[in-house]
Amino acid sequence: MKRSANTRQSGAAPRGKRQTPKPAAPASETAPRSGARAQQTRFSSRLRAWGRHHRAMALDSLYRLVRHPLGNLLTMLAIAIALVLPAALWLTLDSAKLLDAELDESATLTVYLEMSIDEAQAARIEEAVAADDGVAKTRLISPEQGMADFQQALGVDDTLAGLDDNPLPTSIVISPQNVDPAAMAGLAQRLEGLSGIDEVRVDLAWVERLRHLADLGRRMALALGVLFGFGVLLVVGNTIRLAVESRRREIEVVMLIGATHAFVRRPFLYSGAWYGVGGGLLALGLLGLGNHWLSLPVAALAASYGASFTLPQLDVTGSTILLSCSTLLGWLGAWLAVTRHLSSIRPR
Repeated sequence: MKRSANTRQSGAAPRGKRQTPKPAAPASETAPRSGARAQQTRFSSRLRAWGRHHRAMALDSLYRLVRHPLGNLLTMLAIAIALVLPAALWLTLDSAKLLDAELDESATLTVYLEMSIDEAQAARIEEAVAADDGVAKTRLISPEQGMADFQQALGVDDTLAGLDDNPLPTSIVISPQNVDPAAMAGLAQRLEGLSGIDEVRVDLAWVERLRHLADLGRRMALALGVLFGFGVLLVVGNTIRLAVESRRREIEVVMLIGATHAFVRRPFLYSGAWYGVGGGLLALGLLGLGNHWLSLPVAALAASYGASFTLPQLDVTGSTILLSCSTLLGWLGAWLAVTRHLSSIRPR
């Protein structure tokens, strides 16, 4: 009894039973837990999510426009009218550029030789005139040819046939290299110093008037473009402002859960871009209808003056520029409106 008591007191195991040591607890169980761990998303995943959200917002904004076709069509029509007027003036200036090129070709100097100059001397003077660096080409007109052209222009073929002497001198018509008035004046001054030349006549007053009108037209087109561009911004901005107000509660909710201004702004920017695209397409249609409607009267008017003229049309480049400008104006108008109103929205 005394031995068994000592055995129990010493902690020895009973006979026939061996105690196995317990395995050590893992470090993960003994260490205190630090909570949830943050995981970093890869750039490619964020980029895919960003693209999916853009695609979803573009389709959602288009669906919202299609759900109310009449009101949105009127907004696009207002944008189209604001774009048609500067575009039509732009086309008119393009046709004026073609006319200006023809005027440059018709800008000439006329050199009148002395009455005593014979044919051989006139040919030598023409060679001397053609040798000048400012001369592109020359054309010699004899007195007989000059009289024939004069009679044909006046329609009096038999009236001047009774004149004893031909009063017209030999002349040289010069096409200059540079049609700038200062360059032509310098050329005329050099030619007047040649022997045998009586007078050099330069008449560019009408060309200058037309160029001043073309410059005025370009300035008017620029002013109208800027003015109607502001009109497009106002139309789109007012429409987007109403859309923001109608979705104010929704915006406050998403901002409460952490949405950024860029996230909230994105669908409205796509709506403005869709307004711009629709307005640009309607503007192209209106320009096409106007061209078809006016082409026959303009052709008949030009034919009555013995000329041929067709109204210019927008090519692929012009159509792309018009659509790009309308889309950019719609996007910019939406951005201005949304940014202004988001600053006044305070989620609560």
